[in-house]
This record gives sequence, C-alpha cells and structure tokens, in this order.
Amino acid sequence: MLATRRAFLLTAAVLAPARAQAFFWESESEPSTVPQPVEAPRTRDAWYVGEIPDEPFNIPKVDLSLVPPEFRRQLVDYDGAERGGTVVIDTHQRFLFLVREDRTAIRYGIGVGRAGFTWSGIAVIKRKAKWPGWRPTAAMLKRRPDIPRYVEPGVNNPLGCRALYLYQGDRDTLYRIHGTNEPWTVGGTDSSGCIRLLNEDILDLYGRVPLGTTVIVKTSQPEVMVQREWDERPRSDNQVLLFR
Repeated sequence: MLATRRAFLLTAAVLAPARAQAFFWESESEPSTVPQPVEAPRTRDAWYVGEIPDEPFNIPKVDLSLVPPEFRRQLVDYDGAERGGTVVIDTHQRFLFLVREDRTAIRYGIGVGRAGFTWSGIAVIKRKAKWPGWRPTAAMLKRRPDIPRYVEPGVNNPLGCRALYLYQGDRDTLYRIHGTNEPWTVGGTDSSGCIRLLNEDILDLYGRVPLGTTVIVKTSQPEVMVQREWDERPRSDNQVLLFR
C-alpha cells in the first residue's frame, strides 16, 4: 500500500502529501491562523496560464502559483469513519475531501458562500451537469434584484464548467458543488454561491463521483468572514458583486 501511495504521489504533479484531521468540525478550539487573500493580479486574465481542452468550451487553466498551497488539490491521509467514495465538506476550514478506500482522501480547496456556513447535513448527488446554465434563487433575487435572471453556459457562468446538485430524498437542497470563474475566491468566503472549486478541480471531481454519491457537509462557527475579492477590499453583503 505504501509503494502504491508513493507511486501515486510521484505521478500526480498536482498532488502533495498532507494530513487530514477528519474530525476537525467537532473541535471548538479556534485555529491559530486565519486564511488570508493572496496578492491578487490586477486583471482577471492574469490568473490564467492556458486552457484545458473541453467541449463546447475550453476551460481556462489557473496559475496555481497564485493559489495558496493548502488549497491546491492534493492527496492526504484520512482517519475518518466515512467509507470510500464519500464526499466530506468542511466549510470552516474550506476543504472538500473525496474519501478513498485506503484511508487517504483527495483534498480540494473550496470557496464557501455564506449559505455554506448555515447549511450542514447529509445529501446525495442526484444531478450532474457539464457547462450548466445558472438561475438565481428567489432569495437571491430578493436581495439582489439587479442580477440577471439567467446566465448561459460558458466561461463567464458563475457555476463554471461543471456542477453537482445535492438532494435530500426528492427535494433539491439548492446547494451546489461547482466550478468558478473567480479563482481568487477559493480558500475564502463570498456572499453568494455554494461550494466552489477551481474549474480544473471540479472537472477532476466530476469525473470521480457517480450519481448517488453521499455528501456530508459539516461546519462550525467561522472565526471571521474572509472575503477574497480581486481588488481585496472587504465588502458588505449587498455590495459584493456576483460578476466581476
């Protein structure tokens, strides 16, 4: 098993060893550090270093040197009780774990909307979409009547290149795991959206999880609401722009 794990690490350039504390959400102690925004480039295009071929659009590839190391996709040891194939989301630490059978997990950095701090529970992926369209919820429209009623699929869509839709029974939770066209928000919080990953990370996760996958969302009270805007100015809820 050790040799297999080392081979995996050597062949996956984007993965790096780390340690997952599977029960961090049960701890009431405050973390010693607060995630801080990276030094953001002045333009959106400066975040990208190429494209990943896809249909019907190519996926802009993020310059990972701009993403804090802890929020880059990596293989970690995992000591939780969840079975292989389970997705575990820690909205407090901003990590998503895809649990594997060998007591390891693939850990992805995530950006969390404020809704992500108020919802927790168990759900099932009942829908998967490539290059989804996006419609705001009624609550979002009430708060932000100026936003579009529908956004066509594409590189500027707020759901990115893939989306996973979470259900409890036959009820849509309106909670999504999706990509983002705002990579600077990964590792922080934002006033809109659910669980967002880099587009290349949601592409990877999408290919690994089938319909029927169990998703466990656990959270604790955040120590601070860190907003990661590319101009780095904290904004109140009604000032954060959905599209930049």
